[in-house]
Amino acid sequence: MMSATSTLALTHFVTLADSFDKDKVTPGVLGFIVFAVIGGAVWLLMKSMNKQMKKVNFEEQPEEGEAGTTASAAPAAAKPKTG
Repeated sequence: MMSATSTLALTHFVTLADSFDKDKVTPGVLGFIVFAVIGGAVWLLMKSMNKQMKKVNFEEQPEEGEAGTTASAAPAAAKPKTG
């Protein structure tokens, strides 16, 4: 059995449902929650990526004048040992 207040509340929802356009699709609360979770995940991934990129120790290639000294040492170290 329904009480008078619940019946009155349901009649208000029924009138809202009748005025609702059934051809219009909206994302609703679930769409907002999914969008917010995806946004939060992207933010956390970007924060983690920035943290990892700060750890990278990048050194540029030596300039032309310095290339001769390092290039001559590299082939000597790369020779395979035989026997």
